Amino acid sequence: MRLGRLVPALLLGASAPLAAQQASLVYTLGRDTIAIEQWTRTASALTGEMVQRSGAAVARVQYRMTLGRDGRPTGGAIVRLNGDGTLPANAPKETRFSITADSIVREVVFADSTQRRAFAAKGATLNFPVFVYGPMELLAAVKRAGGNSDSIPALGAAGGLGYTGLAAVSSEGGRTTLRQRGGPYAMVMTFDARDRLLTFDGSLTTNKAMAERGNGGFDLAAVARTMKPTGTLSGRADARAAFGPGGMVIVDYGRPQVRERTVWGGTLVPRDSIWRAGANDATHLFTTRTLTFGDVTLAPGMYTLWVQHTAAGTWLILNKQTGQWGTQYNAANDLGRVALELKPTTEHVEELTITLTALGPARGQFALAWGDQVASVAFGVSAARP
Repeated sequence: MRLGRLVPALLLGASAPLAAQQASLVYTLGRDTIAIEQWTRTASALTGEMVQRSGAAVARVQYRMTLGRDGRPTGGAIVRLNGDGTLPANAPKETRFSITADSIVREVVFADSTQRRAFAAKGATLNFPVFVYGPMELLAAVKRAGGNSDSIPALGAAGGLGYTGLAAVSSEGGRTTLRQRGGPYAMVMTFDARDRLLTFDGSLTTNKAMAERGNGGFDLAAVARTMKPTGTLSGRADARAAFGPGGMVIVDYGRPQVRERTVWGGTLVPRDSIWRAGANDATHLFTTRTLTFGDVTLAPGMYTLWVQHTAAGTWLILNKQTGQWGTQYNAANDLGRVALELKPTTEHVEELTITLTALGPARGQFALAWGDQVASVAFGVSAARP
């Protein structure tokens, strides 16, 4: 879904209450809009709403926070809705919060009952779902005032007490760049001298969403009606090659798309970072034969593959940990690494493609093509088992 299809019909044509919204963020994944958030911030309250398309559904989150004279929250509420504005089945009507100097109370309100739980915590705040980042303006104000803003006790609509915060990255020309702490993604955000959230950058996380501040005015109920679920953003695929009877080598990986983003050394494969060589679950290699990648030997079994792209070269990392999500990389389990040869592709490769090619009964090639480059390495294959 492209934002350009939404703006003419839904932005300035919103109803009067929505026109009062003061700010918005349109979260994009490459060329596609995946969520829109807008909020109003006054001296005594912050209210907002977010609509998101993800997987099989479109969902909305409405939120509000009451603020004390010091700008810190004294209470709030979170409401989760289906895209059409109805409550999901068996979901609470809303989740309410009240905050004192040394505690935070959560009340989960159902049609016939209310579940209440109190947590001891000084200076607590609320935790919000992904793509609700307007409230980060409050944390930025705390940080500018010199208060504790990088490890604040926080409570969400479910689960126990956690923490949230903003850690300093840089400051220049009246703008402050801060990195989120405590959330599922370490998003980087910039704020102006009035603590207004200006930009949002997830390029160094696995989320990859980007956003810039707008003036609000969206009719989010209408936006939700036009949104379509994303489906599976990165489908799963297998690359395989055969090396004689019973000789199987298989790579199972996720296939993200470029979506008009930079790849090697850019948004998708940042320089020096450890990349999962795919998307979602870690990329797994299964072999029935002993393989040799450079000076690294892999006995028959299962392994995970990772890639590091650096100024000095691009490397394939072979790791013995298996069964994990693709952000759960543990260098202590590395078996070794081998240099990849990086070359331009003959044409643009939109969807990540891994291939295994048998070059003979005892030799094969691994190749990973994405964007405008392909990274490859040859490997040896042992003879069949006796």
